[in-house]
Amino acid sequence: MAGPLQFQFVMSADDVDRLPPTRAEVAFLGRSNVGKSSLLNALANRKALAHVSKSPGRTQLLNCFELGNGTTAVDCPGYGFAAVPGRVRAGWQQMMDRYLLERRELRMALVLVDGEIGPTKLDVQMLDWLRANELPFVVVASKHDKVKASVRDKRKRELAEGCGVAGNEVVWVSAAKGVGIDRLRSLIRGWLDQTSRTS
Repeated sequence: MAGPLQFQFVMSADDVDRLPPTRAEVAFLGRSNVGKSSLLNALANRKALAHVSKSPGRTQLLNCFELGNGTTAVDCPGYGFAAVPGRVRAGWQQMMDRYLLERRELRMALVLVDGEIGPTKLDVQMLDWLRANELPFVVVASKHDKVKASVRDKRKRELAEGCGVAGNEVVWVSAAKGVGIDRLRSLIRGWLDQTSRTS
C-alpha cells in the first residue's frame, strides 16, 4: 500500500518562469468544479493542503507543491465556470499554454474528468490539445462514489470512449471514499521517477 504523498505547498506563480526548479513534475488539470483540490488533499491524506472552494474557478494561479525528493506537483487553474472577464480568462489560457509547453520537467498531465457526468466539451478540447502537442497525459475520473454500482460498467465504457482512450487507461478515484487513491499515488511516484519526458 502506497503511503500518502508528502505534498508541501511552496508557492503560487502567474508564469512558468517563476516556478521553482524541479527534477520532475506532474500537473493536475480539470474543470473548475471537478475536485482537483479534494484529490490533492486525499493523495496527501491531509484535509486542508489545497483549499476546497464552494465557488468554482478560485484557483487562478499555478499552485506548486513539493514532494520532498526534488520533485513537484502543480495544481493548474480550472477551466470553465470562472466568473471573470474574458480578458482575464484569456490570460489564464496563455499562462497554462506556456506552462504545459515550456515546463521541460513535466512528466505527466493528470486530466480530471467528472465520473458522474462524463467528459464535457471543454475536457475533450483539453485532451485534443494535449494530443496535438504530443504531451503525456492520463485521464483521472473523479467522484467514483457518485456513480451508481448498477451503471458503473456502462459509465466507465462511455467515459473512456468520450475521452478517446481505452477503458483500462482511465484511473477511477473517489477523494471522499478513498477509491483508487493508493493506485494513483503509486502511478504518480512512477511518473516522477522518470528521468525525462521521452523515457
